[in-house]
Amino acid sequence: MLYTDDYFMKEALKEAQKAFDRDEVPVGCVVVASDRIIARGHNLTETLNDVTAHAEMQAITASAHYLGGKFLTDCSVYITLEPCPMCAGALFWARPGRIVYGAEDPKNGYMKHRPSLIHPKTLITKGVLAEESAALLRSFFEKKR
Repeated sequence: MLYTDDYFMKEALKEAQKAFDRDEVPVGCVVVASDRIIARGHNLTETLNDVTAHAEMQAITASAHYLGGKFLTDCSVYITLEPCPMCAGALFWARPGRIVYGAEDPKNGYMKHRPSLIHPKTLITKGVLAEESAALLRSFFEKKR
């Protein structure tokens, strides 16, 4: 089977839905190596009472355990929302080969604050299933109002 960015972003969206169902901000992430998902994560900040428990942080940690090392050089990271500066910094140090994200975050995304947070060798692909990602976020925040 030929896997595409859409396929893996749909898997990240499944993680975001898990966060939504737990009343967490619906952001999901999967890490892929050799066309295989090696780690998954979704926001758990409320569940764990931990401001660092973002989807990316969960997936980076799980990936490192799976790989037995801290670098994700041969991996692609799929995230439903543009990483915040904290997660972008963690991704800088993890050094994935590629980051693919869905919806942009003009208020809290790394591009607004520090575009240089992403490692210069990491390739970035923006906007994959952006509308689906944004729709889940809108639905969550509308429910909160």
